[in-house]
Parts: sequence; C-alpha cells; structure tokens
Amino acid sequence: MTPCFDPGSRLRAAALVAIACLLLASCGRESGAPAANAVAVAAAPIGVTVLAMKPQRVPITFDAVGQTEGAKQVEVRARVSGILQKQLYREGDTVAAAAPLFQIDRAPFEIALAQAKAQAQQDEAKAQQTQREEVRLKPLAAERAVSRKEYDDALSASQLAAAAQQQSAAKVREAELNLSYTLVTAPVAGVTGRAEHSEGTLITADAAGSLLTTINQVNPIWVRFSLSESDLARIPSGRLGGSGAIDIALALPDGTPYPAKGRLNFTATAIDIKLGTQQLRAEFDNPKQQLLPGQFVRVRVTAGARDNVFLLPQSAVMQTEKAFLVFVVDENNKAALRTVQMGDWVGSDWTVLSGLSSGDRVIVDNLLKVKPGAVVTPNATAK
Repeated sequence: MTPCFDPGSRLRAAALVAIACLLLASCGRESGAPAANAVAVAAAPIGVTVLAMKPQRVPITFDAVGQTEGAKQVEVRARVSGILQKQLYREGDTVAAAAPLFQIDRAPFEIALAQAKAQAQQDEAKAQQTQREEVRLKPLAAERAVSRKEYDDALSASQLAAAAQQQSAAKVREAELNLSYTLVTAPVAGVTGRAEHSEGTLITADAAGSLLTTINQVNPIWVRFSLSESDLARIPSGRLGGSGAIDIALALPDGTPYPAKGRLNFTATAIDIKLGTQQLRAEFDNPKQQLLPGQFVRVRVTAGARDNVFLLPQSAVMQTEKAFLVFVVDENNKAALRTVQMGDWVGSDWTVLSGLSSGDRVIVDNLLKVKPGAVVTPNATAK
C-alpha cells in the first residue's frame, strides 16, 4: 500500500522551521549586545593621577659604613724596670692628661739617686782641689820656680776634674728622671683601657714587658670610611676635599641620628687598587662619649647638588631590560610612553636626569590599565 502525504502537514513543518530560525537569530542579537557594551566601556577615558614636572636642585648624597676610632690611641709604657706596686686608676675611667696611673717601686731609684749625688759631690771636691793646684802653680811656672811640665799636668788634671764633675751632674739628672718615671702618668686625656699587669708584677722597660695600658682620646673621635670610584664620579669636581661644601652626618647603630656634624680631616691621595675605593676620615665632637672606638656607624656624605633634575615616585617608573619608561599625558589627554634616564634615590623618590621637560605631566597610578594612545582623565597631585 502506497503511503499518502498531506500537503498541509508539509506547510506546517516549513512554518515551524522558519519560526525557529527567527528565534535563533533574535537570541544571537540579544547575546551580542553585552560584547558591544564592553567595547564601549573599554573605550571610556581612564582616570589617572598625574604629577607636573618641575626642575629641582637635588643634593648629591652617599651612604657608607664607617668605623670609629680614637683621635689618639696611646700605649702607656713603663720607662724603667721594677715591681708594680699600685694601680692608681679604674679601668675604663676617663682621665685627664698627666693623671697618675701606676706606681713602680721607688726604693731602688732613690738609692741610685743618692749614689749619683754622692759621686757628684766627690767629683766637685776633686775639681775644686785640682783647680786650686793649677792656680797655685801658674805664677810659679811663670817665674820658672817649677817646671813647665809640672804646671801642664796640674792644668790637665783640673780640666779632667771639671769634665768628671759635669758627668756626675748628668748622672744625678738621669737618676732623678728614672725616679720620676716610677710614677706612670697619662700622656693624653682620654678613656683608659684594661691594665696589662697586676700589682706585684715585675715590669721591664723593653718592648715585650713595658706595656701597661692604653688610652683612647674619644673627644674628638674619628670615623673612617670609603667611597667607590663610581660614587666619586658623581661629584662635580670628581673628588672630595675640594672647594665645595661637604656635609657629613652619622647614624648610630640603632638608627638614631648623631647630633653633631663631622669635618673631613683626611682624604687618601690614591685609589685602593684592590677595592677601587678612596679612603676617607671625618672628625666628630664627642663630649658625651656617645661614640666609642670600634663602633660601626652609617655615614651620609652630602657633596654639592645637581640642578635641573626631576623627582618621581617609584610607582611611576616602569623598568624593562633595556630602559626605564614613564607614561606622560599629551595636550590631547592621551597617554604616551617616554624613555628616561634615572639617577639616585632622594628619600622615597627617584631622580630623573633626562627624558623629561618642565611641565610634562607624568602618570603615577593606574599604569596597568593605561596603554599608549589611550585617552585618560588626568587629576593633578601636589608634590
């Protein structure tokens, strides 16, 4: 039996297909509307903060690690040998110049002085005797009452006795000095160190056993530090210690600024070929002894200033493998990339040496959203 097809059913099927296509097309148009809106939103101006560039005078500063040392570091040594009887100071005390520190046994030196004085008196008596003899024989020799040889012998004896008298007087002076050396005093004012020998020890005057203690003069105090060749190249004159003003400040180990300013008192005349640095030394007043020899401190040196530079916060600068870049806003409020040359840090800002001009507006935020040529809405910030 042959199947029969109803022409009306075919028309209804075609109508359904057409309606379905219209519905799909309508859905497609509706789903495409959000994409068009997204493009429109992306094309809207981006709000950014800009900083107007103004040329500034920026100080040239260097930071270095320094170490303190006494302006004078003196070894206190015994000048005579003997038994150390007393220690007359407390270790670590501040002493004045000529303050007594140690007492060495005086007795042997008092005896030596008495012997020297006795010998001096003996030589003086002998010199007077020979002089009287020479005076007595002189007129007799003129009258030829005695031989010329007898008078010459008397004259020579008088001269020899006078020389012996001078020698014995020098021996007395030497004995007096040795006796005075038994009291060891401070050669300079400063802070005393640890005693090298205890009381009762035999002290010798040679290099091995004569050291008694040390004294550090800490007011003023010195700070040694160094700068690299690259640092020195940033100074207009190329060196420290020239006619330019130099400001030297210290930070204590806990970061506290030291109140006094330093004075450069030594500059090496050559660069250390091993380290590539120049050795320097500064002097600081230290009346309260806040600084002690051997401390490590932070030294900040300000050597002149550089004119016509710009300051930018770190957030405004983008770094690539080859260059530093910033976004600037042109007269049409469009973002443009600019290559710049960066200098040193000044506080939390970076110095820009070239690539910008006075009045340029640099974008300092929203950099992830900004593209070259993008339209922006700049909001100025005070700096």
